[in-house]
Amino acid sequence: MRRVLLTGALLGATAVAQTAPTPSLTPAQEARALAIEKNLRCPLCDTGESIADSRSTIAVKMRESVREQVAQGRGDTDIYVYFSQRYGNFVLLDPPKSGRNLLLWGAPLAALAAGGGVLWAFLRRSRPAATLPDEPLNDAGGFDPYLAQVQRDTRRDGDS
Repeated sequence: MRRVLLTGALLGATAVAQTAPTPSLTPAQEARALAIEKNLRCPLCDTGESIADSRSTIAVKMRESVREQVAQGRGDTDIYVYFSQRYGNFVLLDPPKSGRNLLLWGAPLAALAAGGGVLWAFLRRSRPAATLPDEPLNDAGGFDPYLAQVQRDTRRDGDS
């Protein structure tokens, strides 16, 4: 009997803790919390949704945590650090531009510059000039013996 009462008390305490109201926020704090929620990715969603748009259980808990931290007066950076420590930089929709992440930000620009350089070098490359044939031209038939034959065949009788 004692075990049943203890289990019931624990379940009741858990239910009260889960239904505890989130702190009321001023309109400025509400806007700040929403901006932070839009910059945090849901760790379970495969589509990369922000926690503001996601309906998963973990996103709901993360939104509550953001609101609690905003109500406590923590700064935006502190809140982002809190979530990145728990879930990694993956959770940030705008990861920091430092360390290994700098490679992610700079790689597209470097690839674009390298592609432009290769294209420029390809277009600037001087092509070899056409070389003249080693054998002398056939003076009797002009430049091309077949052309000379066509010209002879198409001449009018009066054109000599």
